Amino acid sequence: MSVATATKPAQSLKLPAHREPYYAGKWQRPAAERYADVIAPGSGQSLGKVVDGTVADAEAAIAAAKAAFKEWRRVPPLERAKMLRAIADVLRKNGDELAMLDAADCGNPYAEMVRDANAGAAQLDFYAGLVTEMKGASIPMGPDVVNFSVREPLGVVGRIIPFNHPFMFAAGKSGAPLAAGNTVVLKPPEQAPLSALRLAELIDGILPPGVWNVVPGGREVGQVLSSHPDIAMVALIGSVPTGRAVMKAASDTLKPVLLELGGKNALIAYPDADLEAVSAAVVDGMNFTWCGQSCGSTSRAFVHEKIYDAVLQRATESIKRYKPGDPTDPATTMGSIINQVQYDRVMKYIAAGKEDGARLVSGGKRPDDPSLAKGLFIEPTIFADVNMGMRIGKEEIFGPVLSVFKWKDEAEMLAQVNQVEYGLTCSIWTTDLATAHRTAGVVEAGYVWINEVSKHFLGAPFGGYKQSGIGREECIEELLRFTREKNIHVNLKRRSGH
Repeated sequence: MSVATATKPAQSLKLPAHREPYYAGKWQRPAAERYADVIAPGSGQSLGKVVDGTVADAEAAIAAAKAAFKEWRRVPPLERAKMLRAIADVLRKNGDELAMLDAADCGNPYAEMVRDANAGAAQLDFYAGLVTEMKGASIPMGPDVVNFSVREPLGVVGRIIPFNHPFMFAAGKSGAPLAAGNTVVLKPPEQAPLSALRLAELIDGILPPGVWNVVPGGREVGQVLSSHPDIAMVALIGSVPTGRAVMKAASDTLKPVLLELGGKNALIAYPDADLEAVSAAVVDGMNFTWCGQSCGSTSRAFVHEKIYDAVLQRATESIKRYKPGDPTDPATTMGSIINQVQYDRVMKYIAAGKEDGARLVSGGKRPDDPSLAKGLFIEPTIFADVNMGMRIGKEEIFGPVLSVFKWKDEAEMLAQVNQVEYGLTCSIWTTDLATAHRTAGVVEAGYVWINEVSKHFLGAPFGGYKQSGIGREECIEELLRFTREKNIHVNLKRRSGH
């Protein structure tokens, strides 16, 4: 069922009526009258204030979730599945509205946010369909003995989500822990919290009180969710520094973590690759639609010298499909940077690229369009002749900056691909099957495309190597991650005299 089409006029912006914590099945008065202004990055306009949650707010939500867990864990799995599907239906019915809200709040184009609404609903349906797959096993031990294992939910799960896909993550990333029988306390991104609050308004009453809770705020709330003894597990999508902070905070209570972190991902183009296809992929893999603000973006393109100039020329033409514009306009193909801090960071990297000797072949500046002057826009940018000694070649920028490397020696190129501390995705382009498989086996990345780029496939485990994270998502392994295994041993022998 389609949420919307990019060709239909976008509806008017509908903001959430509530801006406070939501827990125990209702909107709560915050512990402190502390609010932060939410700014639309595409226009610079205020979208109103949202509570900046405190330790007390987070602790109250955790207490509500802990109380709700006692009953929620006892709800039959298929009944939990019905509720998740009901939430998915709400998302689909309100997809246009939610897409417009995220477009205004996080700066990603409306058309892309429509797909996010669909993706969030699909993830809820996916985990609803897997509730009977949380199976244990029986272990043969001979006559008069039964030994088996069962899976049980963990308890209260803390979910910390980022700004690049706020609604999709608020909804979809709640699917696995809820399906497994856990309760959830969600911290939406402080840069773009509105869609999570609107989601709470829309699904209020579907789940029992306290099962799903939202506490807006910054590091203070995140610290509580990571360290509180009544949080059984914390899951984060975010930067590597944030992941390290979460893991450190979680260590005192030895709680498990699920971390999907950053990336400085490679696209590898062999000389036999289809020229047109790989040239388009070099651009598409950067996720310029949401300004390269994606951990999975292939921001380093390693192109063989035989096709280097041809690919670069075609990529420079292909990039023109991405033109910064008003995120709430359905025709916009590229949105804005999330906030001023990130905008300044990206511009510093562009300056560093020039200083370090890279060749700027496209973009690298604010758009000339005066109608975009108040927004945080940067043209899609390509640097050529990059090497691993340059900052743009080895550091994650999280912006619309693509670095193109020329290679000749395969062993040297693969060493450079694996040189960074990250290992999330990799895209390999070749028509030779043996080359493709051999390269896929060498690259240190958890999610590898061959003659494809930037796509996720529900059911396929997504996650990274090295500093790019711990655990896998979007698959049954994510569901099982929110359970623990218990072994039960039964002695069937009759005792003497009985």
